[in-house]
Amino acid sequence: QVQLVESGGGLVQSGGSLRLSCAASGRTFSNYAMGWFRQAPGKEREFVATITRNGGNTNYAGSVSGRFIISRDNAKNTVYLQMNSLKLEDTAVYYCAASSRWFSHVATEYGYWGQGTQVTVSS
Repeated sequence: QVQLVESGGGLVQSGGSLRLSCAASGRTFSNYAMGWFRQAPGKEREFVATITRNGGNTNYAGSVSGRFIISRDNAKNTVYLQMNSLKLEDTAVYYCAASSRWFSHVATEYGYWGQGTQVTVSS
C-alpha cells in the first residue's frame, strides 16, 4: 500500500502561483511513477502531469504545459506541482497518484490516490 497526502491548495488570484505537495508513505516511493490529475465541478477527472520514477522524464497536458512543473524528491518521498500563471479554468480538486508503471498519463494505470486538495483561482 502507498498512502498519499496532498497539501498546498488554496485560493489564488488569476496569474498567481501555487505549489502543491504530495507526501507518500508505505512502499518504496522511487518504485512508482507519480502523477497529478484534477477534477473540476461537473467534469471528469483529467490528467495534468506525470513524472518517471527517477524524475528523469516528465509529461504534461497541453492545457498546463509551459505553466506547471512537476518534480519529485525521492529522499523526501514527495512529489510537487508548481503551478504558475494560474487561470480561472485551473480551478479544480487536484489529486496526486502513484503508478507501478514507469510512466503514464492514464488514470486507470494509477493504483493509489490521495484525497485531493482544492485549488480555486479567482479573477
